[in-house]
Amino acid sequence: MKKGWKYFFELFALGLFIITLTGCPDPPDPPDPFVTTPYEFPLKINGRQWFPTELYIPSNNPTTVEGVKLGRYLFYDGRLSGRVECDSQMSCATCHKQKYSFECGMDDPRFPGGKPRGIPSTGYPDGKPTPHFMLPMINLVFNQNGYLWNGKVNRSNPALGAAPYGIPAEQPYNMTNLESLVWMGIAAPHEMNGSPQKTVDMIKSIAIYPPMFKAAFGTEDVTYERISKAIAQFVRTLVSSNSKFHQWVRHETTLTPQELNGYQLYMSEAADCFHCHGDPVLLTTNNFYNNGLDTVFSDPGDRYGYTKDNMDIGRYKATTLINIELTGPYMHDGRFKTLEEVIDHYSEGVHYSQTIDPLMKYVAFGGTQLTESEKADLLAFLKTFTDHDFITNPEFSKPADLDTGCD
Repeated sequence: MKKGWKYFFELFALGLFIITLTGCPDPPDPPDPFVTTPYEFPLKINGRQWFPTELYIPSNNPTTVEGVKLGRYLFYDGRLSGRVECDSQMSCATCHKQKYSFECGMDDPRFPGGKPRGIPSTGYPDGKPTPHFMLPMINLVFNQNGYLWNGKVNRSNPALGAAPYGIPAEQPYNMTNLESLVWMGIAAPHEMNGSPQKTVDMIKSIAIYPPMFKAAFGTEDVTYERISKAIAQFVRTLVSSNSKFHQWVRHETTLTPQELNGYQLYMSEAADCFHCHGDPVLLTTNNFYNNGLDTVFSDPGDRYGYTKDNMDIGRYKATTLINIELTGPYMHDGRFKTLEEVIDHYSEGVHYSQTIDPLMKYVAFGGTQLTESEKADLLAFLKTFTDHDFITNPEFSKPADLDTGCD
C-alpha cells in the first residue's frame, strides 16, 4: 500500500515537472482593435483660420481617411445604380463632374443643355428629366442651412422615406443631411431609378469593396447605411479655397484694374451682389431669396414647397459663386446659359412680385442698370472665383484603378 502511494506521488511529481517545462498554452491573441484615421479638414491656410470652424457632420458618421477613400470609389462607380449594363450604369459622377465643379455642364450629349436625366425607363426612353438643374458640390460641409434649392434636406426635417420612390418611412431614410441625398439619388426616377437593396446587392458582389468596408467600418458588411455614409464623407471633403479671388484676399496675388473695378461694383450698391454673396470665403450666405426671376410661380420645388410659408413663394438657395464660370446653366431652372445673361437679369431684368426679397432694392427700375463697361468689369471679377486647383485635384477625381467595364 505504501509502495502504491509512493508510485502515485512519483507520477504526480513527474507530471508537475513536465508541465513546468512545457508551460500552459498561451491564450489566443485578442483581435486587432478597429482603428480608423481621422480626416483633417484644411480649415487653416498658412497657419491662419480660413474656413468656419462649425462643420455639418453627423455625430454617427465621423469623417475618416478610410471612409473618404471608400466614398470616392462609390461616388465614381456606375454600378451604384444596381446594374452592370453599360447603358444602365449611373454614378454620382455621371452628373456631378469635377471639371464643372461637380455640376453637369452643357456639353454632354446625354444631357443636352445641361439638363440632367435619369436612367431610361418605361415612358422615358431618354430618361426622366430632373425637376431642377443641379447645385455645385463645393464646401457643403460648411452649409448649416439645408441642401437642395429649397433647403428641404436639413437637420430639422422629421420626414422619413418617400412613398413615390418605394422607400419606407423608417431610418436610415431620413432627410437631414448629405447621407440622405444618397438614397434619394439612388431611388429617384429622374436619377438612378433603382433601389437601395439593388445597390447593396451589386456593391456586395464586387470584390474590391468588402475589404474597403472593413477598413472604413470594422467589418466587411455592405449595407445601404454604410454606402450613404461613405459617399457623404467623400463629398464633405470637396473643399475649395484657392481661386484667384481667395488668393487676393490672402494677399498672395493682385487683381487687374478691370477686376478691381468689378470688385468695387460687386461689393457696392451699384451691382448689389454682396448681400447674398459677400462672404469672402464661401461666397454665399446659403440662405433663400426671391431674386426677381418671375411674377407668377408654379414650381412645387421652391422654398414654399417645403415650408408652406407664403413669404417663401419663389425663393431659392443662393448658391456659392465659387467656380461660377464653370457651373452654367444658371438658376434653378437653367434659364440663363451664360454669365452675361445672369448679369443682364440683375441689371435690367428683375421682376416685381409680392415676395420679392427686400434686398432687391432696384426692382422698381428693373435692376441696377449697369453700363456695358460696368458689366464687362463685373464679369472679369466673377471669373476670379474660378478655383483651378479644385477642378483638377487628384484626390477628388476618379480612382485610376476603378474599372466598371464600361469606360
